[in-house]
Parts: sequence; structure tokens; C-alpha cells
Amino acid sequence: MRAMDGFRYVNRRDVEFNDLDAAGHVNNATYLAYLETSRIDYLRHVLGIDRLEDLAVIVARIEIDFRAPAFFGETLEIGARVQQVRTKSFDMEHEVRAGDGRLVAESSTVLVAFDYESQETMPVPKAWRKRMETYEARSSVAT
Repeated sequence: MRAMDGFRYVNRRDVEFNDLDAAGHVNNATYLAYLETSRIDYLRHVLGIDRLEDLAVIVARIEIDFRAPAFFGETLEIGARVQQVRTKSFDMEHEVRAGDGRLVAESSTVLVAFDYESQETMPVPKAWRKRMETYEARSSVAT
């Protein structure tokens, strides 16, 4: 498989039978699970999160643009990157590509830092911001 341009973090997923819809391609709702797995794996890897209790984010928004179908037996690459970090939220982008390089889907997600104990939003921890900036090798200064 080729490296995904612009995405340092990439995970792979084999399309399984239960991922399909009646037309024989990956069901649109299944992509949410693919993106969730990629997003959580990215956060665990980049932020060093090992425990569910330390995953202090909630999804505020997801947009997906479907570009091409994916089929049973294909291996998909799902790229994840943080594009911008704000005071209490950050934007994550994803691409899903098939083994032949075909763009299958693009997605953007807004994640909000959230204190589950107080049930309130919170500032993105400085340590998270630094780790994401370092990993992505660019500034996350909001414009």
C-alpha cells in the first residue's frame, strides 16, 4: 500500500462481510465506526492515552463526503490528522483510501475537550496541544 500524502498517522482496516449493505459495498453508517477507531487510535498514540477515563473528548460534529464505493475483501487506509486546535476544541480530518489509492471518503470532525465529572467543556490541555503540534509539526494557532 502507498503512504497517504499529508497524513502521518494511518491505520488499516479490512472490509468485512458485516460492513456491507444490500448493494455489496461498505454501508455509509459503517464509515462512522471506521473513523471512530482511527480517531481513538490517533489520540491514544499521539496523546499517550491508555485509559478510557483519560479520553476527555466528545464529538461535536462530523461531516463525511463519500467519493467512491469500497468492497468486501479490500484493505482500506484511514488517515487521521489534527488541523487546528482552538481553546476548547480541535479539528480532525480523515481520508479513507482503498489499496489502489482510490479516494473512498473524506471527513472532518470537531472534538471538544470535556470534563465528564463536571459535565462541562474544558480548555484543551496544554500537554495535548503540545503533543499534537509536535506530532503534526505545525502551529495550531487559531486564526
